[in-house]
Amino acid sequence: MLFMRFAIDAVFVDRAGRVVRVAERLRPWRLAIGARGAHEVVELPAGSVAVTGTQAGDEIIYEPA
Repeated sequence: MLFMRFAIDAVFVDRAGRVVRVAERLRPWRLAIGARGAHEVVELPAGSVAVTGTQAGDEIIYEPA
């Protein structure tokens, strides 16, 4: 997430699919600090977290497109 050219939202998720941290509107060329227990990061367009109300403790379910 260091070499982005535009702002994004980052959702840090553990192995069980639970959100452990949300970082909103990360500015370009800035480093985002991870979260303890995070296994993966879902990168979304800036503002997506606010629209969906995503917060720590939520469960992410992946479905085929």
